[in-house]
Amino acid sequence: MRPGGNRRDAPEERENLDRWLVSYADFITLLFAFFVLLYATSRIDNKKLVDLEKAIKFAMHFKGSGGIGELPIFKGPPTDSGCPPAAIYSDRVPRIGPQDRRIIESLRKKIQVRLRQFLQYRPDNSPVQIETEGRRLIVRLSASHFFDPSQAAIRPEMIPVLDVISAELTAIGKPLRIDGHTDDRRLTNTKFRDNWELSASRAAAVAAYVQGAFHFDGKMLSASGFGSSRPVGDNETSVGREANRRIEMVVEVTAGEPLDTLGQ
Repeated sequence: MRPGGNRRDAPEERENLDRWLVSYADFITLLFAFFVLLYATSRIDNKKLVDLEKAIKFAMHFKGSGGIGELPIFKGPPTDSGCPPAAIYSDRVPRIGPQDRRIIESLRKKIQVRLRQFLQYRPDNSPVQIETEGRRLIVRLSASHFFDPSQAAIRPEMIPVLDVISAELTAIGKPLRIDGHTDDRRLTNTKFRDNWELSASRAAAVAAYVQGAFHFDGKMLSASGFGSSRPVGDNETSVGREANRRIEMVVEVTAGEPLDTLGQ
């Protein structure tokens, strides 16, 4: 006992060297749960796997006639396995009869007549072109007329033109596909990362307008952006680039489906 003191000094607290066991136990528990999860997800339903394999082969034209009606996705004869002999996307137009062709052609002329009050058609620089390909009616909108450069907002002065086209196409009651396309030049001074994003945004802008303005069922609408992957003109010329910058509004009727409503 120290002089003047009446109690003993308290012993120093010893450092706990076993605290690492708590963290280690937590780590082992998480590791065990991780391996249990891996084991659970690694168990494959063989029946479902076989069904999936058959579905993929059918859709990709490895067996059967393909998954899109009469048209095979790839040209060339089907094979039992491996890649098709010519892996080229087939965009062949299904055959139609003379009556169906007349009905679609009459619809094309009807839209052109209604557009005359808004547009003066010039073969070299028309803001709207209407074509028929088999059972498809394609309305091509010039992006240079409907949008500002590298932008995806529809110009207000082109809304009446879009109204005429949309009124006729939605009245058909068939699915409406809207595809955006660009030329191959790189974008500058724009919020869009590339031509894929720009083309998709323009297609979505047209689809959103059609749905909102005409109360068209969204399930009947689709919008896609293809960038510069599907040119219709030569990107080495100004005329070709102008043709490639476009929005396509496509109505397609499957083979065997009646087209009587188009002529009404």
